[in-house]
Amino acid sequence: MKNQTDINETTNKGGAPEGNNNAGKGSQLSALLRAALNANDREKMRQGVEAVVDQFAGGERWAVEFVFDRMEGKALVTQEITTPDGSLFPLGFTVNFVRPEPTTED
Repeated sequence: MKNQTDINETTNKGGAPEGNNNAGKGSQLSALLRAALNANDREKMRQGVEAVVDQFAGGERWAVEFVFDRMEGKALVTQEITTPDGSLFPLGFTVNFVRPEPTTED
């Protein structure tokens, strides 16, 4: 892995998609963290991943959720919005165009 390129060498935004400006927030802390994780052929990063995998294998709920969220994506959350009487809140609307009646001018 010594030949693996550091993520900051390939992009100026740390791998963030185009239009994502979050990479600039907390950049000093992120830079230090990234440097520490990339040091020594990414040894600490592998140790962290191994620790999570060990917790996952042991059935720790947080680790299982963490791994599945990363591997499969987070589950879609839906929420129903209801009116005070319990019926579903209408999420659409209708537009009707009405031609005005012709007016007679004197």
